[in-house]
Amino acid sequence: MSSPPKTVLSATPQEEAAIIAAVRRAEGHTVAGPEHVDGLLALLADPRVSDPIYDLPRPFTRESIAKWVADSEGLRQQGRCVLSVTLDTEGRVAGYSRFSVWPDRASGELAGARRADLQNSGSGRQGVAHSIAWMFQGLGLRLIGLTAAPDNVRSAKAIEGAGFKPMGEVESVKPDGTTRRSLYWELTREAWVLRHRL
Repeated sequence: MSSPPKTVLSATPQEEAAIIAAVRRAEGHTVAGPEHVDGLLALLADPRVSDPIYDLPRPFTRESIAKWVADSEGLRQQGRCVLSVTLDTEGRVAGYSRFSVWPDRASGELAGARRADLQNSGSGRQGVAHSIAWMFQGLGLRLIGLTAAPDNVRSAKAIEGAGFKPMGEVESVKPDGTTRRSLYWELTREAWVLRHRL
């Protein structure tokens, strides 16, 4: 799990409990399970999908992906993470989303990717918008932080197009303990609501 957003919020005990319960339910999402491990492995083995994403369990093996899925499920039971998959019409894994949540701070982070043949179709932006709405409305978060590699122009455009405010750079810690310089953005629920009322 990556670091929480720079901006520090404090959730009330009731708010924190509600967020934990919502994460455990993960309503409207297909939670990744053992049956999705092979599909996730095929998805992430494609460098066009996985290269820009720093927090994936490298090297990609069936064992590393199975552990990632199991660890994510353990965090979901704690109310701290949802690893979900999207499936195509043939039931194959077409993408994934990983929602990291800090219930005590009413904050979260979103990471994810789509299969290479589905990229640049516009559906990715729709997926990001849907995920953001779910984080604010479904999970009850008040703040979302996002990162992207400095050379990941496509993600930066999608993030800023969704209304996120640039907040400089952060050092993102990879699973192996090394770091990567990342561009960083934040979006508050208030700003999101205002944007969608216009």
